[in-house]
Amino acid sequence: MQKTKRYFAESELIINPDGSAFHLHLRPEHLADKVILVGDPGRVKLVASHFDTVECEISNREFHTITGTYKGKGITALSTGIGCDNIDIVVNELDALANIDFTTREEKDNFRQLTFVRIGTCGGLQPDTPPGTFISSVKSIGFDGLLNFYARRNDICDLALEEAFKAHVGWNPQLCAPYVVDNDADLLSRVAKDDMVPGITIACGGFYGPQGRELRLPLADPHLNDKIQTFEHSGLRITNFEMESSALAGLSRLMGHRAMTCCMVLANRSVKNVKLNYHNSIDDLIQLVLDRI
Repeated sequence: MQKTKRYFAESELIINPDGSAFHLHLRPEHLADKVILVGDPGRVKLVASHFDTVECEISNREFHTITGTYKGKGITALSTGIGCDNIDIVVNELDALANIDFTTREEKDNFRQLTFVRIGTCGGLQPDTPPGTFISSVKSIGFDGLLNFYARRNDICDLALEEAFKAHVGWNPQLCAPYVVDNDADLLSRVAKDDMVPGITIACGGFYGPQGRELRLPLADPHLNDKIQTFEHSGLRITNFEMESSALAGLSRLMGHRAMTCCMVLANRSVKNVKLNYHNSIDDLIQLVLDRI
């Protein structure tokens, strides 16, 4: 008996009149199998400056996309903006472009797997990760709560690490339950070499309070960062803060895609210094990823 195909209503999958995904304004033919995600829309052109050919360039809001080729590989470079809420939009719409027929609104017969590598900046949390250090996320801890809205969340999360982390820091139950997801092991082995420090990355729901920055508003737990820095599990330390890696890893694993995050340390929260003139270094990281993806 033939399996009934899933149908996605207009209110659930919003398609623009030109046949493009609602937020990204991409059509299926605009998407390559390998996708480099950056936060800053301006950084998309930096990635694409290395391309041998450019096939399309599309912008809408903070979502800027350039698809082309690099050494024979089809690559899509796309900006997500800041935060896991934007990752929810980007990954769902990219998966829809790959695996839903935009004409019939039905799931395609054959699954198309995408490869995502996020390249970003981050805050280092250990004394030996000064500004300029490249860090690869082996695991990502989400402070944002996004993955808790999806079924099978527990099936793909490291529940033992979640419980150990909550116990170590004395997790406030008023906060979203943290979730822990592995980045793709095969992708890590190909992209993250000895020039990247492996570790656990925390994706925060904000840049100031959630990352322990105190300006005029006092923090609910002013010692949280100190506790985070001393956490260790299975030989891994928490190396850095950023704001997207957990949602990327979690949604990708649930959907069957491959994803990882690598970042350059912009500010070291442990020794309280910062590197603002970082563009050449982030370009070095982009080059490494392009060669290895």
